[in-house]
Amino acid sequence: MKHSKLFFLALWGCGLLSCSLDSGSPDIPGVSSSEEEALTHGMMVLGKQLDDPYSVGNVTKALASLYPAKAVEGEVSTTHLYVRFLPSGQDQYDTLDSLGVEMLDHPVDFEIVRDGDYYHDPTVPEGDITWQYAVLPPDFDFPKGIRYEILDRCHITEHEVITRADADGIDWEAVEREAFRITGNAHMLSEPGTKGSSESKPSGRVTLVDDYYPDAPEGVRGVRVACNVFVKIAQTYTDENGYYQMGKSFSSKPRYWLVFKNKKGFGIGLNLILVGGSSSTMGKHSAEGYDMEVSSKSDHSLFCRCVVNNTVWDYFEQCSNSKVAMKAPPSNLRLWLFGKMSSSSTVMMQHGAGIDNTMIGKYLGEYATIVKWFLPDITIGTRNCKDYASVFASTVHELSHATHFQQAGKEYWDRFIEYVLGSFISSGFVTYGSGGEEDSGVCEVGEMWAYYMESKLYRLRYPESEAAFGTSWWFYPQIFMFLDERGLNRYQISKALLSDVTDRDLLRDKLLNLYPEFKTNIQMAFNRYYR
Repeated sequence: MKHSKLFFLALWGCGLLSCSLDSGSPDIPGVSSSEEEALTHGMMVLGKQLDDPYSVGNVTKALASLYPAKAVEGEVSTTHLYVRFLPSGQDQYDTLDSLGVEMLDHPVDFEIVRDGDYYHDPTVPEGDITWQYAVLPPDFDFPKGIRYEILDRCHITEHEVITRADADGIDWEAVEREAFRITGNAHMLSEPGTKGSSESKPSGRVTLVDDYYPDAPEGVRGVRVACNVFVKIAQTYTDENGYYQMGKSFSSKPRYWLVFKNKKGFGIGLNLILVGGSSSTMGKHSAEGYDMEVSSKSDHSLFCRCVVNNTVWDYFEQCSNSKVAMKAPPSNLRLWLFGKMSSSSTVMMQHGAGIDNTMIGKYLGEYATIVKWFLPDITIGTRNCKDYASVFASTVHELSHATHFQQAGKEYWDRFIEYVLGSFISSGFVTYGSGGEEDSGVCEVGEMWAYYMESKLYRLRYPESEAAFGTSWWFYPQIFMFLDERGLNRYQISKALLSDVTDRDLLRDKLLNLYPEFKTNIQMAFNRYYR
């Protein structure tokens, strides 16, 4: 971007990029922390290191305690390695991620004094990616150049609950319980004869309530559910109805959490954590599983993350719908949620729009390295979002911009971003300018589309609503609503959003060229609002 200095100075100074809700507030992305809103949203506090019952040494001792005759040297093998990595940057982090390494930012063999959404090792400078912990197979091929340490060699096995005893007569569940006892962790086990006292594979459902439909909770779709007891970690995804089933069993209460890195590939942040998706802790619960219902009365960050998750999932689904199919945003979309901001944006930084990394450090202060390592595509300000509908409206607006970006390309998007910033600064903090500035047509086309889509999708979700977003600006999303009501649907309209459509006249001509059968309606719509 030519004026990257101006770009980042404006971000830092104004805390605001590209679009806004109908409130008229600027919508330029800020780099701001989602500050601690509740106890569980700060950094977790660790206590003393615990003796891991799954280490090869402790399992061997437990086996010898229960089966002295069988406890011979080499009896217990290494089934997993407990390791930690220190990626030097996003490239190394992405390399590990591409190899299927499921990383946690905190050690799993420490007491948790206060739970939280993230952890940063005090030995790692602030702003650098912290140690990432993982449990891997013993034959894992460690990539060259990435720093790692093997912390322990572990023995973690799975056995059918019905036939707990192995073929050689060893009851491995009993061995596991004995390992907990001899390491001083017996208090973690469920009492014999109680629910969850035998090994269980956790299952449950995560649901989300829209206040407009209080009697019809929807599943939190495609979100990752994780649980662990020490190095025994299980992760899976919810289905479209919010149900999940872990592939591992537990005989003690696991710690559960949601990871907002969706099965469809998109990730939701940011809570001062240098990973692709935020985490929301759910606490310790039964080994049988845990059901969670999230609503507007729940923790605000968790609620907003779940609503954005489902909104993005549904948007991707409707983009592939044969009746209204249109260009979907990039599958690896990265969204950041800011609880202390009201503005939202579609900057598409991760995908190369309007960015100059060399300028970040000078103008973004303490958050510069977060932006440097993990660039956002969409930012959602949730400060004024009190219900499902408000989060939904803001999110579909930005997703519509992401569809436009996919068709118009980076150069178009750089002009779009630069125009909004220039207007914001030069015209006395009026977000979209007056409409007479250079490149105002780029903004006009982009915002007409996004506000139209916001209104259209909002009305589809809430059929009794007559919402009409963005109608107070100098551009007219009403044109698309007019055409939509007369048979030119959003899929057809989106086909006109190409890189050469940089003002309303070119937009009108493109629509006429694509859909000559709608000539009368197209001309009527534009003439009605642009005389």
